[in-house]
Amino acid sequence: MAPRRQRQIAKSITQSILNSDRKTSFLDRLRAYFHIYTLRYTCVSESTFQSLRATWHVDEESYRQSFQGPNALSTIGDMGYSGSTFFATRNGAWLVKSIPRRFESSFFRDELLQPYVEYVADNPETVLIRIVEFLQGSQISIGLVLGLVPAHQIVMENLRREENERTPAEGEKWESWDLKPMSYFYPERDVAGGALSSKATKSKLADEFNDKLILSRDQAEHFKGQLEKDTALLAKHNAVDYSLFLVRMPASMAPSQGTTETWRNGVHTADGKYVYRAAILDFFWAKHTIHAKAMTGLIKSYNIVDARGPMSVTTEAPEYRERFLKMCRDFIEVSNGGGSFPSE
Repeated sequence: MAPRRQRQIAKSITQSILNSDRKTSFLDRLRAYFHIYTLRYTCVSESTFQSLRATWHVDEESYRQSFQGPNALSTIGDMGYSGSTFFATRNGAWLVKSIPRRFESSFFRDELLQPYVEYVADNPETVLIRIVEFLQGSQISIGLVLGLVPAHQIVMENLRREENERTPAEGEKWESWDLKPMSYFYPERDVAGGALSSKATKSKLADEFNDKLILSRDQAEHFKGQLEKDTALLAKHNAVDYSLFLVRMPASMAPSQGTTETWRNGVHTADGKYVYRAAILDFFWAKHTIHAKAMTGLIKSYNIVDARGPMSVTTEAPEYRERFLKMCRDFIEVSNGGGSFPSE
């Protein structure tokens, strides 16, 4: 059974999505102040996200049904160095991720949200993850003040949504990698050779993909072009530290994608062995926020003593984009004698 904290946060999320128009009395708000893990959320830009879901042909009734029932959300766990919590809907269609750091949620809400909405609506083949709801704590509570409950949550698509629909054959499984350029300075890995960090802390660093994504030349050029286009939007708004989430499944386990293959539904590799999905995640860290500036100053001071270069969260947005794109080019291999994916 999930711990009490996760259960109450999950209940807060589902009730807020299903009862977004519910009015609260003064007595309700007074009681809510003393809550530790329960928090009332409001749907930020609710009509905007409803329009976006309609653009993506998300059926509203089915969407709401995903959050109904006493165990509609299950805990995936505390994932990532940020300490975010993850929940998955029972039907596997959606993930709910907390954004615990206020400077990240405020950047997304105040600066990136409208450009993101306009961009993804006009670019159906974008690899940027589909965010379908943005929730914000709407009242003060003891738990919120003490930082025991996250003030912001996003609902996004789950690239592993059909993973449990088929029984795998022996040796077959779905795999996934959360990839960032690992050439940056990561203190938990690079200071004293990582001896000062626990294995659990180091395990939360980005993954490494020690394989090749074998594509036809057309597939490779299309993927490269889409990544360049999507990351240009992020660089324009000074976002850094985003990652590429890559999902791989054996072709025999792949769900039906219809006639058109996309990176969110699945693309067959040129050798016919696998189907891959891909999405750009976690584009909430802006280089110009006060917190990011403080981190940049701290790392510059450290580099006076031990020159290690920038971290992924302290580098400049165009420079992060170039390293990110190079990382992606390096693991793509063009089939039929095409050689490695060309670098610019």
